[in-house]
Amino acid sequence: MSEPDYQKQAQDFYGKAPVIILGSGASAAHGMSGMGALSKYLVAHTDLFDLSVAELEAWSKFRQILADGIGLESALHQVAVSEALTARIIKATWTLINSEDIQTFLKSLQNKEMFPLSRLLEHMFRSSLKIINIVTTNYDRLAEYACDQGRIHHFTGFTHGFFRQLATSNEIMSSRRVNIWKVHGSLDWFQSPLDDTVALANICGIPENYEPQIVTPGTHKYQKTHLEPFRSIINNADQAINAATSYLCIGYGFNDEHIQPKLIVKCLRHHTPITIITYQLSEPAKKLILDSKAQNYLAIERGATDDQSTVYSSLVKDPLIVEKNIWSLEGYLSLIM
Repeated sequence: MSEPDYQKQAQDFYGKAPVIILGSGASAAHGMSGMGALSKYLVAHTDLFDLSVAELEAWSKFRQILADGIGLESALHQVAVSEALTARIIKATWTLINSEDIQTFLKSLQNKEMFPLSRLLEHMFRSSLKIINIVTTNYDRLAEYACDQGRIHHFTGFTHGFFRQLATSNEIMSSRRVNIWKVHGSLDWFQSPLDDTVALANICGIPENYEPQIVTPGTHKYQKTHLEPFRSIINNADQAINAATSYLCIGYGFNDEHIQPKLIVKCLRHHTPITIITYQLSEPAKKLILDSKAQNYLAIERGATDDQSTVYSSLVKDPLIVEKNIWSLEGYLSLIM
């Protein structure tokens, strides 16, 4: 496979107006903590004051599983964590990710070129597109910041303003809009004292009597996502995935049951084109896309250095080594623009 072949494939898939799937790798590119760093932070900073003996035993078991080299999500699935301890894990998670998110926002105020996603969205809107859908498992607001930097309206399921309430998409009218479906919640979502969910713009701490509405890994994850606003957000994400004629996955590891079942069905049964760009292809990505004989795929990961890429394509059997960075979003843009 030559360079024009994979570049033409990238352009063909992009020309079908892809739904964008953002994973943790998209945020890691901006210095946000991944599961490894979050694990260490939780062990060091989760509030254990006044927990029961059973909860402390569960926490000790959780720490030992992590020490044995098991990943955070697997560890939390292996331990029966109480609702009270889960709430403290959520607060510690929120504290770490929110502080990094705010710092990223402040850096973006000094750097107008900080978000390649902003340039991608602007380029997509140079067509006849009126709406772009982003589906993400990330809690952070980097997608929202990218929209703002490109002067693009975005909708996350809430009204506009500083104190935002749940809204339907037809309440927010604009000539062009990015829908950002955050299936695991967002740093600015909170359960209020009235037990509804509201969104509060860029605050540095959790308000009194408010609880962060983010879904952390573990046994409570699936229970919570059956409740609002997650149920509606996931439904909207499902509709976007089902209607898509192409997918662009950025730093997504194919580890989430809320996204990939419908995504994989579309790719394998309906042959919907999929492009994956990432630092390193996860084992689930290789299994679900490469090993399952998807008909239309282009997957690009980092090679031996930042300036080398490994390209996997449904056009050929063997991967191709390319001596330039096309695995990052910045590098991918050079293929399609």
